[in-house]
Amino acid sequence: MQMALQERDFYHEKPETKPATYSCPHCKRRNEYQVRWIRRTKKDRLPPGADDRDREMFPKLRSYMVRTDDVVVCATCRRRFEVPSHQSLVFLADGAVPPAGDPDDDNFGNR
Repeated sequence: MQMALQERDFYHEKPETKPATYSCPHCKRRNEYQVRWIRRTKKDRLPPGADDRDREMFPKLRSYMVRTDDVVVCATCRRRFEVPSHQSLVFLADGAVPPAGDPDDDNFGNR
């Protein structure tokens, strides 16, 4: 009996670092931080060993990025704080580069 493939088998994984601007909740200073992400790009064809369920699921898959950093250290006061978690996964348009700027800005609209 053939086993279903793991999700990782459908994607190419590549680590990335993106700049993001956050306000420290302790000292209230706004700084730019380098936040680590994993980019998972959908493979161009179905991997070998796929069963019927995998063949059905493959066309529906999309490329995406997952944030791996949950905590950053304030550049001013050196205290750790959590990265806002409202956007830890970003879907990408196939073949597109993610939008420039801060994809995880917790203060959007509060300026």
